[in-house]
Amino acid sequence: MKALIITAKIAIALVWLILFINIVHPFPGVSAIALYIMTAFLFMMHGLQMLIFVGAFGDKIKMSRWEYWSILIFGIFALLDIRRKHMM
Repeated sequence: MKALIITAKIAIALVWLILFINIVHPFPGVSAIALYIMTAFLFMMHGLQMLIFVGAFGDKIKMSRWEYWSILIFGIFALLDIRRKHMM
């Protein structure tokens, strides 16, 4: 399970890298607009996941600053890792 979470985090990191490259140096044509929309959507969804998780479990477990950022970056895969670390 741990190897799958690490593999998934690497894949999400590559997605964020592509999205960041598009912000710094936009891709040609309509693809840049589509990637801007994907960037906003991914950021909002991971932010929502972080808010829900912190609202539900923030007072029950002590999380580091990096764990909050990892939820924002990696989404559900960070949540699975945090669950494995703190709740099992």
